[in-house]
Amino acid sequence: MIDKFRADPMTALAPIPSGATVAVGGFGSSGRPDTLLDALCDLDRRDLHVIVNNVGSDFTGIGRLLAEGRIRRLTASFPVLPQFYDEYFAGRVQLELIPQGTLAERLRAGGAGIPAFYTPSGAGTMLADGTFPLGYDADGQVAERMPEREHREFGGREHVLEYGIVTDFALVKAHQGDRRGNLRFRLSARNFNPLAAMSGRHTFAEVEKLVGIGGLRPDDIHLPGVFVDEVLLASENSPRQPTFTGVTP
Repeated sequence: MIDKFRADPMTALAPIPSGATVAVGGFGSSGRPDTLLDALCDLDRRDLHVIVNNVGSDFTGIGRLLAEGRIRRLTASFPVLPQFYDEYFAGRVQLELIPQGTLAERLRAGGAGIPAFYTPSGAGTMLADGTFPLGYDADGQVAERMPEREHREFGGREHVLEYGIVTDFALVKAHQGDRRGNLRFRLSARNFNPLAAMSGRHTFAEVEKLVGIGGLRPDDIHLPGVFVDEVLLASENSPRQPTFTGVTP
């Protein structure tokens, strides 16, 4: 039997290098893999390109990565944490802003082997015409912009070409999982987790409860184990809230 369970998050995540691209599940704190994110911080990984729906509202999870200066580039829909924008406008982190539905579909497409697709979302906006600032320099001037999207008309409506996202690693959280990597999510915590898991070349899943083989009925499996490489138990410890170390105005 293939056993994907790993007891120690630090040992399991050690192969993730600094500079990696990492897709992360969750919507704010709902379904966010804090055990795995804390392990990534404790391993002192930096220069990360993080793909996630949003940063959250405090310095836990993705917020901890930001607070400790570990994010080089963020691909997200709506980073609402005010300190993120301090880092963005100071030139310490890049922002690739993507409509939420487009982000979900780009992750799903990457996991399904679909290289690209057309969507009307973003057409006619700064996100598609090459004017949105991807990053700033230390003087607060635009250093780089998001590339212009290819445009095409379908049914009399303008669409833009978006590419599927495939990441080096993915970190997700599920309510239940077995040793083969089959996962079941709970209520709204499913959100971006299955899509993030699909997009990763190597996917880690933390679960609140580890069940035996056969403990999940086929109809209860929201994500099959073929998309999951390693399974760990979520820590019972409360997420830590570090002091923000970035330079703020």
